[in-house]
Amino acid sequence: MGTRGVPASYSGFETFVEEIGPLLIARGHKVFVYNRTTHIPRRERTYKGMNIIPLPTIPTKHLDTIVHTFLSMIHGAFMRYDIVYICGVGSAILSFIPRLYGSKVVHNPDGADWQRKKWGGFAKWFLHISERLSAVFPNAVIADSRAVQKYYMTYYGKETTMIPYGASVFDPEGDMFLKRFGLERKKYILFVGRLVPENNAHVLLKAFLGLSTDLKLVIVGDNPYDRQYVESLHDMAKGSSQVVFTGFVFGEGYHQLSFNASIFVLAAEVGGTHPVLLEAMSFGNCVLVNNTEANMEVVGDTGVPFDGDKGSDDLKEKLTYLLSHPEEVEACRGKARKRVKEIYSWEMVTEDYIRLFHSLVGV
Repeated sequence: MGTRGVPASYSGFETFVEEIGPLLIARGHKVFVYNRTTHIPRRERTYKGMNIIPLPTIPTKHLDTIVHTFLSMIHGAFMRYDIVYICGVGSAILSFIPRLYGSKVVHNPDGADWQRKKWGGFAKWFLHISERLSAVFPNAVIADSRAVQKYYMTYYGKETTMIPYGASVFDPEGDMFLKRFGLERKKYILFVGRLVPENNAHVLLKAFLGLSTDLKLVIVGDNPYDRQYVESLHDMAKGSSQVVFTGFVFGEGYHQLSFNASIFVLAAEVGGTHPVLLEAMSFGNCVLVNNTEANMEVVGDTGVPFDGDKGSDDLKEKLTYLLSHPEEVEACRGKARKRVKEIYSWEMVTEDYIRLFHSLVGV
């Protein structure tokens, strides 16, 4: 509960559900996923073996998630679930409801969402309160990084279970989507993420526009709730034929774009483990990341950090360095894939979850 549903078409939570659901089913479990009909109108009631329960919501920035999660929890009262897994810190305020009808509740807050710049005063207050309650109501809280685990212990004295996101290592075939956007293999820098201020696409865009390079900058993502910010990015890029906005791209297209990039940049300043970062590493990208504690925990010595406090100036400097040192870019590629295989495989993540679920239900 708490996601937009599957097939994944928005963010890391949906990708997580799409990846781990079939693996749980393969190990003998039943999985039910609550879809928002406003986001995923498809009528099929199963997907990759998962049972799909479509429910309506109020599709506005502030009500979309909380209304759908509430309806999902009411529906869940009639389903007798052993485990209810809730995604997103904003839904934690409702996490007592499944416990009332006997389900064990696992909550994944995915970092301090109230710190995101997109929220106004009331929304920040609400999300902060919900975060506090996430340390009270659920039976277990998932920290997707050591940084999030430390945060919950420091501010709430809450023991959490550290289980990261995962990624699959494979080589996508074809270049149809590259051709669609006028791209060539290893001839572009890639950004993937929701176009919200805290993901800092504007910081990357400013740094890129100051470079002397023949590479392109590909920005994959969109934001249906804040068109003003999206339009500001397009305004920044006016006059440059080297900046390509693709909108949301998922599945095969996303895989092709990620696998064939020269450098992947994660400029985000908020959040725990970013699934898109793990996926970029799994595709053998040289990753250039904002040096937040969570990001550095993921990349270790396999990527290149830039100082997020210095913003576009330091990002430009690091991009300039990488573009003039192709041997460094190549070295990072192999190390990144190796790290994902050893630490972040979906198979390992699934086994960690099964151990947690069994401990909660006494198996």
